Amino acid sequence: MAVAGGTLAQTPESYAGFANLPNQIYRKAVRRGFEFTLMVVGEAGLGKSTLVNSLFLTDVYSPQYPGPSHRIKKTVQVEQSTVLIKEGGVQLLLTIVDTPGFGDALDNSNCWQPVLDYVDSRFEDYLWAESRVNRRHTPDNRVHCCLYFIAPLGLGLKPLDVEFMKHLHEKVNIIPLIAKADTLTLEECQQFKSQIMKEIQEHKIKIYEPLETDDEEENKLLKKIKGRLPLAVVGSNAIIEVGVLRNMLIRTHMQDLKDVTNNVHYENYRSRKLAAVAYSGADSKKNKGQLTKFDTGEGMSPLAQKEERKEQVAKMKKMEMDKEQVFEMKFKEKEYRLKDSEMELQRRHEQIKKNLESQHKELDEKRRQFEEEKAHWEAQQR
Repeated sequence: MAVAGGTLAQTPESYAGFANLPNQIYRKAVRRGFEFTLMVVGEAGLGKSTLVNSLFLTDVYSPQYPGPSHRIKKTVQVEQSTVLIKEGGVQLLLTIVDTPGFGDALDNSNCWQPVLDYVDSRFEDYLWAESRVNRRHTPDNRVHCCLYFIAPLGLGLKPLDVEFMKHLHEKVNIIPLIAKADTLTLEECQQFKSQIMKEIQEHKIKIYEPLETDDEEENKLLKKIKGRLPLAVVGSNAIIEVGVLRNMLIRTHMQDLKDVTNNVHYENYRSRKLAAVAYSGADSKKNKGQLTKFDTGEGMSPLAQKEERKEQVAKMKKMEMDKEQVFEMKFKEKEYRLKDSEMELQRRHEQIKKNLESQHKELDEKRRQFEEEKAHWEAQQR
């Protein structure tokens, strides 16, 4: 290879082919398809289902499966629907998680708890799937993004908004949206945005903000997006900032949302979980008859604590059973191999023994014949 300017100059004879690695990864990724889980949270009537249909240009919500506002519950419930979207030969398995009943009760205290439990349960399922003996394909059902809809009252965040984001901001990527922004003038909308961002900073709430890169053009786009947060939207393709949201959520930062979920939120959950298990196991001798903070399930109802404890015990038992099964299989396999080797050695020993006996008989017969011939010859000589 010829060297030009400190780098290797490519010639047809010197082309190794590793420049095609991105193409190999691309083909493999397209063949496997992609997964993305989007959570939408907000009070009824803020246009959540219409916006989701507009974002993905398909009927995720339809008369057969209406949006969350048409499925209002007396209590907050977390429900999900999955749709396979195809575009340009690329498949996206999209899971929409909605929360009918959120913010619609007279007493909304702790109404974020079912959402928090759902996010944690997805992390727990993924952690469990990673811990299995066979983990060739681990489906990613973790929540990658949460669109939080803020009512266009123009007075800033409500206590419910603040509490929800404070409880969820370290678990999921939150993108705040001003719903039905067409009810505000441009000046009112801008003032409302400024007020919301001020309160978000005051309460130290972490919302999703794409990180800057080495690309100046991309950094300009990121700066533009950050300057527009929270995005003002209406459930229509052509109104206000739906296009900006679609570009950020789907076209430019979908993979970044998944990376942040995996490398930040999930890793934090995994570290806390494993550290709590290790701490609980290390101090079990010291704390006989006492439960750690992790075991007591602080902040949970007694029934929820009991159910979670049962679930943890069942999972630990299943893990132990899986390990025992693997050990037993390996032990049996080794035992079978040893038995086969022993039988083979026994067979060879028997065969060698038979061969020796046969040779011994043959030698005896030859000796007898020799003795007879010798005796006959000696008789003739006399």
